[in-house]
Amino acid sequence: MMSKVEAAKEISELSEKIRYHNRKYYMEHTSEISDYEFDKMLERLLALEAEFPDLKEKNSPTQRVGGTISKEFPTVAHRYPMLSLSNSYSETDISDFDVRLRKVLAKAENENDFDYICEMKFDGVAISLHYENGSLLRAVTRGDGIQGDEITANVRTIRSVPLKITGANIPDYFEVRGEIFLPRKAFERRNQEIQKENEQRKAEGKKQLTLLANPRNAASGTVKMQDSSVVAQRRLDCFVYDMYAENMTFETHAQVLESLTAWGFKVSETYENCKTLDDIFAYIKKWDEKRHSLPLDTDGVVIKVNQLELRPLLGATAKSPRWAVAYKYKTESKTTILQKVEFQVGRTGAVTPVAYLKPVQIAGTTVKRASLHNQDEIERLDLHLGDLVSIEKGGEIIPKVTGVVAEGRKDSAQKVAFITHCPECGTALVRPEGEAAHYCPNEKGCPPQIKGRIEHFISRGAMDIDSIGSKTIALFYAQGWLNTVADLYELEGERILKLPNFKEKSVQNILEGIEVSKKRSFKNLLFGLGIRYVGKTVAEKLALHFKSMEKLKQASFEELIAVPEIGERIAQSLLDYFADADNRELLERLQARGLPFELLESEIPTTSGALSGKSFVISGTYENYERDELKDLIKQLGGRVVSAISGKVDYLLAGDKAGGSKLEKAEKLGVKILSEEEFENLKA
Repeated sequence: MMSKVEAAKEISELSEKIRYHNRKYYMEHTSEISDYEFDKMLERLLALEAEFPDLKEKNSPTQRVGGTISKEFPTVAHRYPMLSLSNSYSETDISDFDVRLRKVLAKAENENDFDYICEMKFDGVAISLHYENGSLLRAVTRGDGIQGDEITANVRTIRSVPLKITGANIPDYFEVRGEIFLPRKAFERRNQEIQKENEQRKAEGKKQLTLLANPRNAASGTVKMQDSSVVAQRRLDCFVYDMYAENMTFETHAQVLESLTAWGFKVSETYENCKTLDDIFAYIKKWDEKRHSLPLDTDGVVIKVNQLELRPLLGATAKSPRWAVAYKYKTESKTTILQKVEFQVGRTGAVTPVAYLKPVQIAGTTVKRASLHNQDEIERLDLHLGDLVSIEKGGEIIPKVTGVVAEGRKDSAQKVAFITHCPECGTALVRPEGEAAHYCPNEKGCPPQIKGRIEHFISRGAMDIDSIGSKTIALFYAQGWLNTVADLYELEGERILKLPNFKEKSVQNILEGIEVSKKRSFKNLLFGLGIRYVGKTVAEKLALHFKSMEKLKQASFEELIAVPEIGERIAQSLLDYFADADNRELLERLQARGLPFELLESEIPTTSGALSGKSFVISGTYENYERDELKDLIKQLGGRVVSAISGKVDYLLAGDKAGGSKLEKAEKLGVKILSEEEFENLKA
């Protein structure tokens, strides 16, 4: 029988071999061993980890296959904001950008001696990868630029993202920015698989699965899947393009890209050093056509100042860095025939006209439909059925009708008119003053509004009932079982089992998912109610301010607008909602069923506590806590967690393998260094 020491040695050796061959295959496009030999090594490693689970590394190569199920993704604040880029559309815009930079640097008495790096702007999902002591610590989506969702388990399945790195001059803690994408070939392969599965489903009389719309949307949906094993099957890829760390030794962005490549990251080879504006224009022209040969979609060029020391001098606006700009290629446009226009009703009652088109290929995808937005847009275009219309993809993603080729229109062509009554329930539409959209006011009797509100209620961020979907909601609505969200909590398993294709296990999952939703937070419930203008952020602010549904219901207009960032429109919407007798009855039913009508004490930030007013930097690993658990505890006890050591920080909480640079800086600045045991005493 193998000893633990022998197992540890073999696990280490196998891990290194697998990482080596992974890099050769996915980064250098070469293979030194057969697929069979590689699979055997992976099988052996999986077997050893199963026999000695305590020897399994968090970033073991076996994590590439996925398997983790996430019910929700925690929100993480970005250490460095993930800003968006300002856009430019012409050589004049680029020249103006260059002039602005030189003016700023001249005022700062800089020599104006700098050049640029140009790189392709990829059409994927922005990601922030955090590494500590050479290992992947976490992966966070861009979100709103200030905070995003942690999707580490899913990103570990992407084989071009290193789980462990080696090399020279690697910072103790650093962050890499990149773009996750679904390669066109993987996108096409997945759609072929769906088509093949649809043939089987058709033979069995089952509903057809929907084909993926485009690679970008497919990548975005995949990274947020709950099951990482499914993510692994999709074969996502990732290009990285920047990094952030304290006290970086690099002088240029080009050196950053070279080092990232040397450390095992996948950096696109499309980047070039451009000394002059003419060099930039030549790069843009060269890649205008050449970009279509890349394995993923692109929508422009990113132009960055190469010298890193100039970034702080140039600074940033609230949204964009001043040291970089995006050049957007002219949007691809095609003409096709407008076959019909249909009007769709959303959960808020807003009516959206949709153009149905003769299928046309634009930017690598087939476009069959496009939004017409509202009545004003239809009238501006003077649309007639059968028109030859111009179609573009906004940002090469969202199709839109941009114009009409009126020549050749038949005299008998029927003019497209905006409807006057709801296509679902026949109610006369209304258009509120100052708004472009028309609405169906029959919110309590219009089927798509009723079903839409229930779909919103069960969605992630609201009550997160993932055991039930839109098709099931539509079926239960047709049976007369669902008319409000409160009806979810009164569903009966025996009745559901009588429906076709419902087995005991699926019914049990539905009922358990609904029951578990009662444990969500009050702020989730408030968002899930779908009160007009009350989005997720507004719901959180209201929940934290009033702390219970009862206090919120009793709030006056003046008390509502006194809440930071709650304006008159939101306040009036809340008053209207709570004044409605049906809504009050709905809330009573939800409360009777045990849904959360108050914030828990643990959800309310502490203003006083054992750590009140104290700031902490945490580094390393801990015996009794996960890092996020530790952060939450510090906040609950009144403390603050910050990312960087400075003279204003009170404590560095140093766990096992704490970053050397943090320890050194803390000692230099006189910041007290706490062990985990000392922290326990401090918080007691």
